[in-house]
Amino acid sequence: MKTAKRPPAKNSLFKNFLIFFVVFLLIASIFSLYEAGSEEAEKINLSQLIDYINQEEVKTIEVSGDKITVTLNDDSQKETRKEPSESFSALISNYEVDQEKLQKLDISIKEDSSASVWLNTLLPFLIPFLLIGAFIWFMLRQVQGANNRAMSFGQSGAKMLNPDTKQKTNFNDIAGAKEAKEELQEVVEFLKNPQKFLSMGAKIPKGVLLLGAPGTGKTLLARAVAGEAKVPFFHISGSEFVEMFVGVGASRVRDLFRKAKKSAPCIIFIDEIDAVGRQRGAGLGGSHDEREQTLNQILVEMDGFEVDTNIILIAATNRPDVLDPALLRPGRFDRQVIIDMPDIKDRQAILEVHAKNKPLASEVELHTIAQRTPGFSGADLANLLNEAAILAAKQDKKKISMDDLIESIEKVMMGPQRKSRVFSDQEKKIVAYHESGHAMVAHLLPNTDPVHKISIISRGRAAGYTMKLPLEDRYLKSQKEFYDELAVMLAGYITEKEIFAEVTTGASNDLKEATNLARQLITQYGMSEVLGPRTFGQKEEMIFLGREIHERRDYSEKVAESIDKEISKLIAEASKKAKEVITENRITLDKIANTLLEKETLEKEEFAALFKK
Repeated sequence: MKTAKRPPAKNSLFKNFLIFFVVFLLIASIFSLYEAGSEEAEKINLSQLIDYINQEEVKTIEVSGDKITVTLNDDSQKETRKEPSESFSALISNYEVDQEKLQKLDISIKEDSSASVWLNTLLPFLIPFLLIGAFIWFMLRQVQGANNRAMSFGQSGAKMLNPDTKQKTNFNDIAGAKEAKEELQEVVEFLKNPQKFLSMGAKIPKGVLLLGAPGTGKTLLARAVAGEAKVPFFHISGSEFVEMFVGVGASRVRDLFRKAKKSAPCIIFIDEIDAVGRQRGAGLGGSHDEREQTLNQILVEMDGFEVDTNIILIAATNRPDVLDPALLRPGRFDRQVIIDMPDIKDRQAILEVHAKNKPLASEVELHTIAQRTPGFSGADLANLLNEAAILAAKQDKKKISMDDLIESIEKVMMGPQRKSRVFSDQEKKIVAYHESGHAMVAHLLPNTDPVHKISIISRGRAAGYTMKLPLEDRYLKSQKEFYDELAVMLAGYITEKEIFAEVTTGASNDLKEATNLARQLITQYGMSEVLGPRTFGQKEEMIFLGREIHERRDYSEKVAESIDKEISKLIAEASKKAKEVITENRITLDKIANTLLEKETLEKEEFAALFKK
């Protein structure tokens, strides 16, 4: 849930106080300078002034308003005051002053300047009004800012990407996803030249839904469409619509489309649309009126009464199964572009794109790295090269070597090495035989993937690991391959039992994976001769205080008993097959285990050489 951002009140209050304090100091300094200039002369009374004149000690007299400044013969200054309405000559006439001595004096009458009048009369009255007015202005400004935030609460936070920006993404910047780019190229052509399609009676597609696993490049493809079409591009996340107040999400949708209509033709991209596009009225985990109202508004904006809007909505999700059917019907999301995981050629192309700004050693073969990374997405491959660069930098290398890349593959797949994890000699021997059993059964059975590496160095949660990688990308798997895979999974457990006459907790994850695979063979793939070609159970997702997968049974208790028997039968047959291989090749198993205890890691060539001997 995303809440509106509010400015910190403490910082605003401190800022206002600081401004008031600075203004006060400025006014005080002006007054202090003005007063300082008037306090330079010594104060005297009129009687003293008459005495100075009679004693001929006065050099000049300057009259400015009610202030009389006297300069004596020794250049010292004295100051006195008179009544503002009385002139200096009338004042002198009231005292006994020798006229001859008075005529010898240099007397000057100076009128008050406008600045002096302003400082003396107007400023003392204006300052309080100015301070009160400034205080009221600041208060009104704060209230206006709060009102503006309240009014903008229902506005969308979509960011607009200008088509004239220099940092644009094009289809040439994206490796792989050839079919997806071809589908999206039609959208680009429609935005560039709509008349070409309208002349044939074709309508502009309302929406394009990008479907794919996380990291396959959905957001990157949407940016590329904007870069190719050279039209305004509004992008926002689905979670930014949903608020704690009902109606805010719908208001933001209306505001988003209102902005887009002003910039049409344009593209709106909503990332992770499943945040607001989930199926309505599912009854799981309670209702959410805010999300449903937001979805209703999106549906209306996409295909309501306004049919002439030149706006294309692109959305991305990795959960198409939870989307509302109204979103997926023609007229709303007309195109559904599926972005698959990259195959070996695409992986190599993606690696080449991300390796452009990285110094690679001459022995690096990206094709080999692509072979070793089946199932990796584009984001995984970018992370792989980044980890390799970090590893090379930590070792003060100038270039990234092949060893750095191979190490990064294992780090991304299983986690970093845990060399600080110290095993006893007995535990190390158990792990060595356990992994040797996996590797030997995988090598000798005909329908398994080749073994590329064996290690008893702990990574992540695993005490050791056996890496098996296919020679090529495969999308279908046969029943024989599944059965041999089950035997490989159980080989570590069987090896521990045969060699040490007991089992440890190290095989717990193998048993869990083998049981799950056996259940899938029976209940999902229809590979049971007893139960026949059908599926059993329907899984439903329930989101309430977390994620829970609930299975709804569509079979009887008697069938459930048969399923359990078939699963146990598959596990028993796979265990028997693994035991036969281990028993018949005990000498080779000992060689592999002893070599592992000595070297801790065996690569593909070293492992295969043990069988040749």
